[in-house]
Amino acid sequence: MKQKLTFFFMAAYLWITFIMLGAFILEVFMVYPNIFHNIPKSFEVSMDFMEAASPHTFFPPLGFASWVTGAGALLLVWKMKSARNWVLGSILVMILLGVISMVFEWPRNEIMFIEGQTVHSVQFLKQTAREFLMINWIRVACNSFGAIMVFVGFLKFYQCRLRYSE
Repeated sequence: MKQKLTFFFMAAYLWITFIMLGAFILEVFMVYPNIFHNIPKSFEVSMDFMEAASPHTFFPPLGFASWVTGAGALLLVWKMKSARNWVLGSILVMILLGVISMVFEWPRNEIMFIEGQTVHSVQFLKQTAREFLMINWIRVACNSFGAIMVFVGFLKFYQCRLRYSE
């Protein structure tokens, strides 16, 4: 039973991490060029488009699910040192990703999309957008490293599982 539960948590953590990575890449190459191409007008158009759902409604719950499944996976593979270190590393990177988002990205989102041109100059909004995009590449790198680490951790777990089942 524990093997099945461990497999579930490892697979769920891997799956959620890969979904997040794919969503980050989609944002970088499809969404952000549209949002940042003609500041501040493109901000207004983006806000109209994202009225029902936005990255803010998508990423925080997914990030939380990543932390929960990662914690479950880590607890369940703790005795498998070869998998444990990779899963722990990926969780630490994902926590760093979340902290970077909360500390650096969320305040810039508020400046660009909530306060906007009514509070800030166009020049300040453009500078904030440049900062946001620069920091976002760090987030993409964190997500990529985290995804690689959880994938290696999953492979190590699966190797251990195969060895013990023989």
